[in-house]
Amino acid sequence: MTISLDYSKTIGVVNNGFNGRGFANPYDLSISRDERIFVLNRCDPARFTAIRVGICNLDEEYLGEFGKGFGTGDENFGLPSAMAFDHQDNLHITDEYLNRITVWDSHGNFVRKWGNPGNGDGELNGPSGITFDGEGNSYVSDQNNNRVQKFSSDGEMILQWGTFGQNPGQFNLPWRITLDFSGNVYVADWRNDRVQKFSGNGEYLATIGKSGTGDGELNRPSDVAVDKDGNVYISDWGNQRVQVFDRNGCFILKLRGEATLSQWAREFFDANPDEDETRNNAALIPNLPERLRNPDDESSQTEPYFWGPVAVTIDQEGRLYVTEHNRHRFQIYCRV
Repeated sequence: MTISLDYSKTIGVVNNGFNGRGFANPYDLSISRDERIFVLNRCDPARFTAIRVGICNLDEEYLGEFGKGFGTGDENFGLPSAMAFDHQDNLHITDEYLNRITVWDSHGNFVRKWGNPGNGDGELNGPSGITFDGEGNSYVSDQNNNRVQKFSSDGEMILQWGTFGQNPGQFNLPWRITLDFSGNVYVADWRNDRVQKFSGNGEYLATIGKSGTGDGELNRPSDVAVDKDGNVYISDWGNQRVQVFDRNGCFILKLRGEATLSQWAREFFDANPDEDETRNNAALIPNLPERLRNPDDESSQTEPYFWGPVAVTIDQEGRLYVTEHNRHRFQIYCRV
């Protein structure tokens, strides 16, 4: 199957403060039933007290935020990594530092927390991804334990699989995780430069990708999403791009990014004409010398490109959202 993705729009602008509109090193986004967009602001170490979740919509209305920054309290975060809504529209957020999952309702109210640190059954060490099946069970990529664990809606472990290694079914720092519409589990096996596919019971099924920079090759994949047709979208973080594969794991296409100014950014430049003039005089799409023609340098110096594409999300309408950690924004693509 061949598919085409058309760029739609960009939402975001850097927020160097501690609250309000804009993003600060976003790490993931998730979409509620009523299509509000929840964006996880992980921030940088200098502003870890500003860690929070911001809420907006496709019309770029900023709707609020929640979370109380760095700490160990119920409403605090340490190093939040990933988010997912369950079947009751509660938002679950993994925390790599506190080794727990916090649960919030769709209005940003704290509900509960679960998980304990360790490497025993049901314990967590660097939980980095979470997803839910149709029965409300969660699958968590237990990063530093190099395994996947499945939990009931009450947080009780049902099963686990995976050990450290490079063989099929083994992991080396598994990061994000998702399910397809058939209940199969896809794991972004970060340091092994691949995505692995399993049944809902942990049976190894397939591998997508291998190390490299060519089409269909991966360099530190950070996230994975699957559409209703079984096409697999991978944030190829180390190669500064998104790649799409068909249900059989064959390469279809890649995206480098086509960002335009968001409404928020346009309003900032309208209010700051000197900044706008500086931007208009800058080389936003430079002709780089050969020594800088690598993914990192190209992305860091080419404004429309993805820079730090850390997460991919597909909404109910099939739109693709690509979250950029380094440019404090996300780009949206529509399938045609």
